[in-house]
Amino acid sequence: MSYRAPVREVRFVLEELLDSSRLAGAPQLSDYSAELAQSVLEEAARFAQGVLDPLNRPGDREGARWTPEGVVSAPGFRDAYAQFVAGGWPALGGPPEFGGQPVPRVLVTAVGEFWGSANLAFKLGPMLTQAGVHALELCGSPAQKALFLPRLVSGEWTGTMVLTEPQAGSDLGQVRSRAAPEGDHYRLSGQKIFITWGDHDLTPNTIHLMLARIDGAPAGVKGISLFIVPKFLVNPDGSLGERNEVRCLSIEEKLGIHASPTCVLAFGEHKGAVAHLIGEPGRGLEYMFIMMNSARLSVGSEGYAVGERAFQRAVDWARTRVQGKPPVPASGGPLPIIHHPDVKRMLLAMKSQTEASRALALYAALQFDLAEHAASAGEREAAQARGELLTPIVKGWCTELGNEVAGIGVQVHGGMGFIEETGAAQYVRDVRITTIYEGTTGIQSNDLIGRKLGRDRGAAMGALLAQLSTELGSPLSADAGAEAVRTAALEAAGLLAGATRSLLATLAQHPEAGMAVSVPYLKLCGYVIAGWLMAKSAAIAAQKVDGPEREFYSAKLRSAVFYAAQVLPASAALARVVTSGGPSVTGTDAALV
Repeated sequence: MSYRAPVREVRFVLEELLDSSRLAGAPQLSDYSAELAQSVLEEAARFAQGVLDPLNRPGDREGARWTPEGVVSAPGFRDAYAQFVAGGWPALGGPPEFGGQPVPRVLVTAVGEFWGSANLAFKLGPMLTQAGVHALELCGSPAQKALFLPRLVSGEWTGTMVLTEPQAGSDLGQVRSRAAPEGDHYRLSGQKIFITWGDHDLTPNTIHLMLARIDGAPAGVKGISLFIVPKFLVNPDGSLGERNEVRCLSIEEKLGIHASPTCVLAFGEHKGAVAHLIGEPGRGLEYMFIMMNSARLSVGSEGYAVGERAFQRAVDWARTRVQGKPPVPASGGPLPIIHHPDVKRMLLAMKSQTEASRALALYAALQFDLAEHAASAGEREAAQARGELLTPIVKGWCTELGNEVAGIGVQVHGGMGFIEETGAAQYVRDVRITTIYEGTTGIQSNDLIGRKLGRDRGAAMGALLAQLSTELGSPLSADAGAEAVRTAALEAAGLLAGATRSLLATLAQHPEAGMAVSVPYLKLCGYVIAGWLMAKSAAIAAQKVDGPEREFYSAKLRSAVFYAAQVLPASAALARVVTSGGPSVTGTDAALV
């Protein structure tokens, strides 16, 4: 089956749930409107469906290929990328002074779902370029921005994030790559692993943003700096010079995303690769986190993007696969398996959790738009704090659910799901990396409780919970189903509030016990905050079930009812783990594990 971009679903979130068109009041977004967003979404859907989706399974089978001269991309990818650039997609949301199209981040995130659903391996390259643009825009010198940003924004060149070394996975304080000053630049040497789209033949140049340690810098993270390392040296007029000392030693053999070349890169094997320092020495990790946090929100959307694709394949299979005789009154014989109660349950689990993830991710993206464009300084500050609070939740929870949803998709197919022929297994393999990219779920949860919750003693979370309590405290609809969703969401919000108070107390007295329940707390946050958004969605849908889009709104309402009845109750178990589960970890000797 072919991918169908869920344009109407996304429009519901943007227009009806979040009212993103209010951003048009900002001077920088004066051209933005619901009509523009719809046009962009429809064009993105056509590209995703017509160009990217047909390359997904062939790319999985054939993959990218290493050669001594460089990586050769999967068949069809070069032409697809050329069309991607010709369509102006790399410029969407980019800084206008460097050729970007000024649209809200929430729309860019929405469009990114289509790329991730249709072809995750392809989407990863432009995603990292976009994150690099954000970092350079904020931290680069005027000369660096003038030289590199126009070509990155246009898609003429691509960018990478170069962090990981064999001995330093997530512990970036152990980075050993070194940089020696030489005139107005540095000579950089070292080896990096797991570099997504680190080498390819889609563009004439690749700009690596790389962490390294300047000679004489202190040990640990305070000694790390960030550098621009181009694959080909760039002349002052932007033309390309000689090849820099950057070489792809190999590409990793991975579980999934086979068409995305994950490279081992060697820098400076002879004289040293020419590199340009970004900003001040020793602030590299701080600058890199700008890029990393941008990527974390994008990776979160990849979780539900692949989940959406897995759901579409599963529901199409269930509507045509005839097996057994379901207990449907007066069925008169075998029916498609979608009529079996447990198959219907699995499909509703896939659908509702994908919708909940989408709502949460787009709500988080909107916070960063409000942080930049809201009218008052107070609104901007509050939105920034909320966006930062939600980022690890979106990245961790949405990717964990994406894995769950893809796994359910295989189960819906039964034995055929375990056979590559149906395509269901690819989604399981591809989405698996999303819980690891840009920091594992454990790293996201540590960030959530250690930095985001800890820095203000829960003030940002408290403000969010107060809003949930206020909005859910009164009836939102006269519809019984929508009211059931609201009641369940309000109860869950109370559980999260109590668990948050308990966790803050634990962190103050026994930090290790608090860290031992950080992942359950992150998941609890995801289920509950998304439950609030699903309750609001149900109330909106209930008002329109008798209108011209009766089927669409009826499906939205039933999805929310299922979420409240069969998904949201997980919050009770997670709240109990958060409040009392820490000692079961801290009280166990490591030798007994």
